[in-house]
Amino acid sequence: MIDVRLLRTDPEGVRAALARRGGAELLAQLAEATTLESSVRELQARRDTMRADVNDLSKQVGIKRRDGDAEGAEALQAQSRALGDQEKALAEQLDGMQAQLRDLLLRIPNLPHPDAPDGADERDNPIIKGPFLPDEFPAHQRVPHWETAAALGILDNERATKISGAMFTMQRGAGATLARALCQYALDMNADAFEEVRPPSLVTTATLTATGQLPKFADDAYAIERDDLWCIPTAEVPLTSLYAGEVLDEARLPIRLMAYTPCYRREAGSAGRDTRGMLRAHEFDKVEILSVATPEQGPAMLIEILDRAEALIKGLALPYRIIEICTGDMGQSHHRSFDIEVYAPGCDSWLEVSSCSWFSDYQARRGDIRFRTAGEKGTTIANTLNGSALAVPRVWAAIIENYRQADGSVVVPEVLRRYMRGLEVIVAK
Repeated sequence: MIDVRLLRTDPEGVRAALARRGGAELLAQLAEATTLESSVRELQARRDTMRADVNDLSKQVGIKRRDGDAEGAEALQAQSRALGDQEKALAEQLDGMQAQLRDLLLRIPNLPHPDAPDGADERDNPIIKGPFLPDEFPAHQRVPHWETAAALGILDNERATKISGAMFTMQRGAGATLARALCQYALDMNADAFEEVRPPSLVTTATLTATGQLPKFADDAYAIERDDLWCIPTAEVPLTSLYAGEVLDEARLPIRLMAYTPCYRREAGSAGRDTRGMLRAHEFDKVEILSVATPEQGPAMLIEILDRAEALIKGLALPYRIIEICTGDMGQSHHRSFDIEVYAPGCDSWLEVSSCSWFSDYQARRGDIRFRTAGEKGTTIANTLNGSALAVPRVWAAIIENYRQADGSVVVPEVLRRYMRGLEVIVAK
């Protein structure tokens, strides 16, 4: 969440930054939070004064008793008890207001980076690199991947739906091997600098809150209410919270982590939209790379994560472009963000396959992740960054369409063949 002190020291700057995201409702929330924060400070001052008065009276009671003035001590003690009761009621009122302020701050999005492009929605996202496309796509590549995959026997969504319901997918044979190969490829390509972690796929409410999914996006998540656990929508969630509540030595930063996990997204309201084939599903596999860094390391780390995600797509020789996310299309926690999209000729669509984002101190403040600089007093909130490297479903779909041959077979990209048990071409059985 944003630093509450900014509401006090730079309210107009915060308002101007959030206004770039658009929406009268957001600015109304900000105004409410600013007013509430002022009331909290006023109440804190009253409580502290009252608490000091209680302590002073307690000292006076001790003096009276020492001097043998039992009657005077009793009178002061009664006054102290009455004031103590008032202080306790005031503290309870303050606790309620602080909880209300925190809940409000959890719903207010991050401040966009000054260099993030302004815009209302995804139509305003500028292309900053590419598009890298061939001169033309032959007719045999203009076949949707779900048709090709069904003919090859490598995608069986009909039985996935029978097992689990709508918007679940199932790869079979070479299709399943291809999905696994993509994950191993992404892990191997980043193993030079990123520590591999296999985190739990179920997390607590506090963990999901730290990355910004809760409370705002609760409807998009799968909850296991009996145990107060949630299925992770991305490995970003557990990786970000590995150091929650900890103070790190600055010398350790930046920390680089990567993880393969299944991901679960309810995607409320998405039924009937891009649900064919592998374009949108409730469960999918993804490799995530993530960093905990200092604010000064943030800009360079964002570029490193983006370069690594791009290298994976270039290695697969898929047509792609990179766009920067405008302020009106940014996610809740994003400070600055870039997407990599691949072109799928069979769908005739650009498909988002990687999102690389810098969250400034927004997530780390929610998770209380700090660092200490040697020789200096106090601690500083860390910065977090992450990137999809890579998400399987749409990359898988783009490979099936871009590598489709005239006879309906699919050539396996060269960088994946070592993970395919020697298979170079996927053909129908």
